[in-house]
Amino acid sequence: MILEVAMLTANVGQERALEEAMAKAAPVIAGSPGYLGHERRRCVEAPGRYLLLVQWETLEAHTMGFRQSPAFTKWREIIGGFFAAAPVVEHYAGVLRWPQV
Repeated sequence: MILEVAMLTANVGQERALEEAMAKAAPVIAGSPGYLGHERRRCVEAPGRYLLLVQWETLEAHTMGFRQSPAFTKWREIIGGFFAAAPVVEHYAGVLRWPQV
């Protein structure tokens, strides 16, 4: 499993609108092959900053399957207008999970 970590920054005053747009865009990303789930978190210290955490079966499911699909274009059309800057996106592979299950 690969964890996509995207740091998103909302335009000032559009935080609520971005949250609503992300909810509207959720089914678009959820329908992608290799998608396993996602969550959104708002920064406590900087309320206009968000983390989008998406679980993918493989890196390619995100970078090739979703990012190069019409679904990405649709997803970006829904939420892209609310970004103050381009999202910073990185991918992480598991190393340790605690407690161990």
